[in-house]
Amino acid sequence: MAQKKVHCDCLETIKPVRDTLDVINGKWKIPIIISIGVGNDRFTDIQESIPGISPKVLAKELKDLEQHQLLRRIIIEEYPVKISYQLEEYADTLTPLIYALKDWGINHRKKVTESFS
Repeated sequence: MAQKKVHCDCLETIKPVRDTLDVINGKWKIPIIISIGVGNDRFTDIQESIPGISPKVLAKELKDLEQHQLLRRIIIEEYPVKISYQLEEYADTLTPLIYALKDWGINHRKKVTESFS
């Protein structure tokens, strides 16, 4: 019976973690969120702030993030029409996760580079 509880406890953790990873997976979504969060709201500004991202990939990732209600696409009816992107309040819930990932990445890089020194 104890084994079954451990199995359930494991699944109770795995399922929501998997849900989270399904939303923020890949190498581009978190950098896009960070870029918009620091003030890059136009497509080209976002692209230029993230080395290596292609326009096609950026467009796809922006649509995915919009579908997950993490950002909104704003159409400014001027001539020419302008498009900007803004994080939804809901995206703020990722802030602690982003800082935790940053801290882990810094510590991991130190650990790995120290073992090769």
